[in-house]
Amino acid sequence: MKPEHDGAPGAEWRFACKVHYSNAARGRRRLRQGEPPVSEPTLPGSVPRVARLLALAHRFRNLVSAGEVADYADLARLAGVTRPRMTQIMNLLHLAPDIQEAILDLPRTLRGRDPMGERDVRPIASVVDWSAQRRLWRELTARSALARSA
Repeated sequence: MKPEHDGAPGAEWRFACKVHYSNAARGRRRLRQGEPPVSEPTLPGSVPRVARLLALAHRFRNLVSAGEVADYADLARLAGVTRPRMTQIMNLLHLAPDIQEAILDLPRTLRGRDPMGERDVRPIASVVDWSAQRRLWRELTARSALARSA
């Protein structure tokens, strides 16, 4: 706070400070002193669903390996999905590391549907050989590039 006074006898002292509102519990607003926090700019578009599912699979694996969750069946119950669906999500971890990286680096979808879905990637994850996976991945990305340009 910075006190201000105009110097005249009997004049009031004024204190000036910057304040902002923040969200509190149960929808309440709280008055805070200081500059409002700078929020990160939101990027346009959305992260492709297959990238979000792959990131979720990594998070789930870490939860199980840390012992925070007993097993994938327990995770399925907590996430509200069936066991087969949990298996489909976790099978994304069988992809070659460079394919996983490419999926996580897919460009954001600005409008319409994602150019590549999880259903398209599932058959690649079912292949054990990473070199065969890479060949299938190249074919899939070439097909999706053709579909985008058409």
